[in-house]
Amino acid sequence: YGAEAINPYLAFETLEDMLEDLGEDLTRKEVLNNFIKAIDKGLLKVMSKMGISTYQSYCGAQIFDAVGLASDFIARYFTGTHSQVEGIGLIEVARETVARHRLAFSDAPVYRNALDVGGEYAFRIRGEAHTWTPDAVADLQHAVRGSLPDKYRAFAKRVNDQDRRLLTLRGLFNIKGAGDMGRQPVPLDKVEPASEIVKRFATGAMSYGSISREAHTTLAIAMNRMGAKSNTGEGGEESDRFEPLPNGDSMRSAIKQVASGRFGVTCEYLVNSDMIQIKMAQGAKPGEGGQLPGHKVDAVIAKVRHSTPGVGLISPPPHHDIYSIEDLAQLIFDLKNVNPRSDISVKLVSEVGVGTVAAGVAKARADHVTISGFEGGTGASPLTSIKHAGSPWEIGLAETQQTLVANRLRGRIAVQVDGGLRTGRDVIVGALLGADEFGFSTAPLIAAGCIMMRKCHLNTCPVGVATQDPVLRKRFTGTPEHIINYFFFVAEEVREMMAVMGFEKFDDLIGQTQWLDKQDAIDHWKAHGLDFTALFYKPDVPEDVSLFHNACQVHHIDQVLDRKLIEAARPALEEGTPVRMEFGIANTDRTTGA
Repeated sequence: YGAEAINPYLAFETLEDMLEDLGEDLTRKEVLNNFIKAIDKGLLKVMSKMGISTYQSYCGAQIFDAVGLASDFIARYFTGTHSQVEGIGLIEVARETVARHRLAFSDAPVYRNALDVGGEYAFRIRGEAHTWTPDAVADLQHAVRGSLPDKYRAFAKRVNDQDRRLLTLRGLFNIKGAGDMGRQPVPLDKVEPASEIVKRFATGAMSYGSISREAHTTLAIAMNRMGAKSNTGEGGEESDRFEPLPNGDSMRSAIKQVASGRFGVTCEYLVNSDMIQIKMAQGAKPGEGGQLPGHKVDAVIAKVRHSTPGVGLISPPPHHDIYSIEDLAQLIFDLKNVNPRSDISVKLVSEVGVGTVAAGVAKARADHVTISGFEGGTGASPLTSIKHAGSPWEIGLAETQQTLVANRLRGRIAVQVDGGLRTGRDVIVGALLGADEFGFSTAPLIAAGCIMMRKCHLNTCPVGVATQDPVLRKRFTGTPEHIINYFFFVAEEVREMMAVMGFEKFDDLIGQTQWLDKQDAIDHWKAHGLDFTALFYKPDVPEDVSLFHNACQVHHIDQVLDRKLIEAARPALEEGTPVRMEFGIANTDRTTGA
C-alpha cells in the first residue's frame, strides 16, 4: 500500500531485551542481522508467490483481496482493494485491537506466567478455533467404522452449527426451507438416490508421495466402486495400478493431474485416465508449486516421478509453457489429442477475478474447471506456505458461476469446488452457488484413519497415511468401505436437505442462489455489517440459458491432421512397410507431428 520502508522497532527492542537469555554468544548486531535475514527470506518468498521480481514493484502493488471489510473503510484506507463481502469498519478494528491489548496485559490467571497457547497450526485447548476438533475426528471415524448414521449426524452437527464459532463464510449463510420459497417438501423416497449423488464426488489431488501407497490406493478403490473419481495429484501413478485387481476392484485413479513440474507425466499415464487435470494453482497455497521434502522421496517415489531418491522435489509456481490463455488452450488441445476419451479439467484458485479466468478456460474448450478454496490442507509443504493465502471457495465459486452464466458459457463446462468440504450442508451450499461436482480431501483421509497430527511434511505420520516410512505404513488401518460409508453419509444428508427444500433432482439446485440468505441468528459484534449480496447475485438471463453443465465441448479432434498422418502411416507402424505420403498443411493445423 505504498510504504517503502518499515521500522519494526518493537521487534528490535524485544530482541535486545532477550539478548542475555538467548544462551548463545551473540552480539546485539548479530541478533538483529539474523532477524532481518529471516524477515528478508519471508519477504522474498511472498514476492515470488505473487510473481513480483523487484521490491519497487511490490510497493503499492495492492495484491490483496479483502474479506469482510466495509466498502467505505476500504475506500478510505485501502483504496482500490477488492472486497466481495461487506463487513467491519474502523470502529470494530479499534475494538478488537483494544481487546487484544487488554488480554495481553490483563490479570487473567491462565496467561499470568505463560504465553497464549496459540493453536494456529494444531488444535489447542483455549487456542485458535479449528473445525476439525478431536471430537469431530472421533465422531467421523466411529461413524464410518461402525456404519453408525447417528454418529455421522453428531459429526455433521459439530461442523455445521457455527452460530458461535463463525469459522467459515458458509457457516454464516441460511438455507431457506420450502415454505419460505412457496414450495412443498417432498418425500425422501422421491429424491435422487444417494448412489447417483456420490458420482458427483471426487477426492482431491493428493499425490502418491505426499500420502502413502496404502492411502492412495484405498481412496482409488473406494471411488471406483462408487462410480466417482479419485485424483492422482501431481506425483504420477505406478503402471501396475492401471490393470484391474482379480476381485474386480481397480486401483487406477480416474483423474490424472498435470502440474507445473510434470512429475510422473508420461503418455501411458495420460491414456489411463477419464479426466486430465491441469493444475494451475492450489487453493491451500496459491502462488507456490507442489513441494515434496527429500525424506519422503524413496526409491519407488523417485522411479514414478523420474527423479532421484532423497532429493526434494519442488514444482515451479507457473507452468513454463503457459503465459497466456492461448498457451493454456494449446495445452488443453495437446492433452485432448493424447487421450480423446478423457475430459480436460483446469484447476484454479478462488480469488477475486477468477470468473474471468474461468470464462477463458471455457472458451479454450476445457470440459471441466475446479475452483479451489483456501481451507484445504496440504500434506507435503512447510507450515509457512498455508497461512494468509487464498480465499474461501464461496467467493470464487460465486463469481465463476455468475461470469459463466452471464456469458452463456455455463452449460458447456462442468464446475467443481473443493477446499474444506466436510458435510452434506457444504455440498448443498456449493450447489446453490453453482457447483456441479465436489472435491473432498481431508475428510476421506480422516475416514481412512488420519488423526490430524499435522506431521505430514515430516514423514512421521503415526497412522501410515502421510508417510513413506515402511514401518509406519504398516499402521494404516483404513479400508475402502470406510471411505464409501463416509460419502454415502454425506449423500444421505444431501438427500434429507433436498427433501426439506422440495427438490427431487440435484441439477435443479445448481445456481439457485435465491435459496441463500444471511444467517439472522448470529449474535456477534463483528457480524452485524456482513453483506453477501455480491455472492448471492443471480444473473438476469433468459430461461434457456443453462445454470448447470448440460452440454459437451466441441474439440474438433477428428479434424486434426495428425489423425490422417497416423492412419496413412498405419502399414509402417504395424507391419514395417515403407510409406510415402503427401498432405497439405496450413497454419490452422496445430502441433502437427508433435
